[in-house]
Amino acid sequence: MVTTIDAFRDYLQKEKKYSPHTVSAYLNDIISFQTFNTTNFDQEDIEQVNYGQIRSWIVSLVDAGISNVSVNRKIASLKAFYKFLLKIKEIQLSPLLKHKALKTAKSLQIPFSEKEVAKVLDGLQDPVGFEEVRNKLIIDLFYTTGIRRTELIHLKISDISFANGTIKVLGKRNKERILPILPIVVEQLFLYIRERSHVESIRDFDCLFIAKKGLKLNESFVYRLINSYFSPVSEKVKKSPHILRHTFATHLLNNGADLNSVKELLGHSSLASTQVYTHNSLAELKKVYEEAHPRNK
Repeated sequence: MVTTIDAFRDYLQKEKKYSPHTVSAYLNDIISFQTFNTTNFDQEDIEQVNYGQIRSWIVSLVDAGISNVSVNRKIASLKAFYKFLLKIKEIQLSPLLKHKALKTAKSLQIPFSEKEVAKVLDGLQDPVGFEEVRNKLIIDLFYTTGIRRTELIHLKISDISFANGTIKVLGKRNKERILPILPIVVEQLFLYIRERSHVESIRDFDCLFIAKKGLKLNESFVYRLINSYFSPVSEKVKKSPHILRHTFATHLLNNGADLNSVKELLGHSSLASTQVYTHNSLAELKKVYEEAHPRNK
């Protein structure tokens, strides 16, 4: 017998086309609530719960020291589940209809400065050997295309068009986008492909980026790589691939790029997602304005 949770899993995988990691996160949250509901209310059928029961779960999560951000994410999973149940007519009304998300402090992602990025790339001016060539290319791709970490890891050699100077990226929900790459990065790609050909026993042959043992890179490796190169040049708290993506967007906007163009390059579905990157652009604009306006002399 197919349960509603099984049906929801199929819906996320086949219709929404979410990644395995995202599907797993949704299901873990729902099963966690189901376990809580069974233990505290002796009710296994979560299709028939009321908001009071959900509220009790929220209180237990907060009491356990789970952050409001994490609680909101868990509730978002539950909300998606009940929205699905409405869609397939298993319920008539969502118990989360009037729920308001817990308040969270907005954290501002601080990008690297142009000088910090330049210091890292200058330090890799003449990379020697497979690993240095690969590392420089990874940093430059993050900074010149704004791709996500998972997008970079899943790049295939066949995604590169040397003739057109573009790469094909598979983004969220399997949405493809074509990104231009600068001539200097095209040169680095040629160099990397040549170095890569000398790696023995390549197992993940289709993958563009591999470790020296021939396997596809994983997310933690890429995080550590970025962190290790930027730690010596930056005192910022976060030094991650996402901060490089943020840096890409901020530097483009600071230098006059159109917000809609940046949205397309980042692969955002709405302009609202891109507008978060305008904070630092406005700070830069304010600085230029204050220095240039005659009334501030």
